[in-house]
Amino acid sequence: MENTKAYQSAKKRVEAKMGFYTHLTVYVAVILLLMVINFLSSSSTIWFHWPMLGWGIAVVLHAFAVFAFPGRFTITEKMIEREMGKTRPHS
Repeated sequence: MENTKAYQSAKKRVEAKMGFYTHLTVYVAVILLLMVINFLSSSSTIWFHWPMLGWGIAVVLHAFAVFAFPGRFTITEKMIEREMGKTRPHS
C-alpha cells in the first residue's frame, strides 16, 4: 500500500513538472511568433514585450509552484484523503 502511495505521489510531481515544461515551451514559441509578427508588421512600434511580460509572470509563478514549493502536493493529498474519509459509508 505504501509503495502505491509513493508511486502516486511521484507520478503527480512528474506530471506537475511536465505541465510546467509544456507551459514554458508554448510560452517561448508564442513569444517568438509574436516577435516575428511585430517586427514584420511595424518595427517602429515594439509591442510584443507586453504579452511577454504578463505571460512571463505566470510562467515564473508556475515554476515557483512546481519547483520552489513542491510541498503543496502533500497538502493536497492529505486534503483528498480527509475528504475521502468523510464520504466513506459508515458501517
